[in-house]
Amino acid sequence: QVQLVESGGGSVQAGGSLRLSCAASGVTYSTSCMGWFRRAQGKERERVALIYTGTSNRDYADSVKGRFTISQDNAKNAVYLQMNSLKPEDTAMYYCAADWGAYCTLGYPNNQFQYWGQGILVTVSS
Repeated sequence: QVQLVESGGGSVQAGGSLRLSCAASGVTYSTSCMGWFRRAQGKERERVALIYTGTSNRDYADSVKGRFTISQDNAKNAVYLQMNSLKPEDTAMYYCAADWGAYCTLGYPNNQFQYWGQGILVTVSS
């Protein structure tokens, strides 16, 4: 059974940092498209970052460029989101998602992500 489990969320003051982790299990593909999404209360879901694990090609939302970094550890089947210089507007539920075996780059459709984690809350106070 394929599972994605997020960890590392919590509360932090503005300007602080958090590192989210996404551990994948039950996966047989050696390369995949992985993404981090978020949904703030009352807002639509937003893709924050994506990475193609075969080449480490990355893409970021304009709202987080220069502050967030997506990375991978293929040996651990894990993807991370390092979040620096956090702002109150970064407060949201964050979700890890995957399109197993797929190649992705800039503009990859969000509806291609078939597997989702349960989400983890990030709260940034001013």
